[in-house]
Amino acid sequence: MTAQKKEPIELDCLGMKCPRPIIEIAKLARKEPGSILHVKANDLAFESDVNAWVDNSGASIVNLEKEGDVIFVQIQLAE
Repeated sequence: MTAQKKEPIELDCLGMKCPRPIIEIAKLARKEPGSILHVKANDLAFESDVNAWVDNSGASIVNLEKEGDVIFVQIQLAE
């Protein structure tokens, strides 16, 4: 039997202020280990917060892009 690849999970954190985006990511990390998250956020601290969170969680950033005030990040969650 082959493992099914999970679809990426979209997480819209626009308008959320620190620490809420990281709390939402952490909730999904516990609920959906091994998944890929596509997160968009516009909190000023989000980029540094998400980098610190992946360093401490075992997750990894696959891609991070900025468009104006919005940060788009793809995170591979730890198993």
